[in-house]
Amino acid sequence: MISLITLSEQALSFGVQSIDHTFPGFKLGEFVVLYGHPFWKPLIFRLCVHCQLSKEKGGFDSSVIFVDGGNTFNPYLISAVAREFDLDPRLALERVFVSRAFTAYQLSALILETLEGALKHYRSKLVLISEIISLFLDRDVPTREALEIFNKMIFHLADLAIKRNVIVAATSSNGERSRRLVFLESIMFGRASTIARVNESRGRLQLTIQDHCFPESLTVDVLRNEPTLEKFVEA
Repeated sequence: MISLITLSEQALSFGVQSIDHTFPGFKLGEFVVLYGHPFWKPLIFRLCVHCQLSKEKGGFDSSVIFVDGGNTFNPYLISAVAREFDLDPRLALERVFVSRAFTAYQLSALILETLEGALKHYRSKLVLISEIISLFLDRDVPTREALEIFNKMIFHLADLAIKRNVIVAATSSNGERSRRLVFLESIMFGRASTIARVNESRGRLQLTIQDHCFPESLTVDVLRNEPTLEKFVEA
């Protein structure tokens, strides 16, 4: 007898052969963190498009909410990935709902006050928050206040992933190390169900995944048997 995979059992992969062969993807209800090398940027755009595919093709047939905290949204890259998956680029872009934040206070307001309503309205199964930490490193935001707001925001995102049965993925780039950054990262990592770190080692781009389902971390060479890095980061 062939068992049918329900939506709740499906996982959202990157659509990158070398990664998907080792890591099946993120499941609904997870709060995910992707950080490190800037290659996480093209990876999240692949998630944006892959999420829109039909369930039979590994997607959720769902729209995406993109909360842009670092001015990273790239419509050209979305279009390029859409063509790769045989989707109409214009329609793919229309199913990604973008909200931008330019201060830590704007970002926290979007997440704490409006995100759940947007999820109910658009029925999205994927939420992406780009550069979730960077705005909280602003010296105009007192350290104690930054930590308190950020902690509340992260707790809300982790709870929202479970409550609304969605994937919430937050991203963060490598930055100048500071005590504040270390504290903010510890808050974020402490609540994440899956942590994916992109790094470059001896000229090889690697993705290391720490998942509560795996006893040990998984490390894969991202571009093994794949097109060149330029294909992913162009535009």
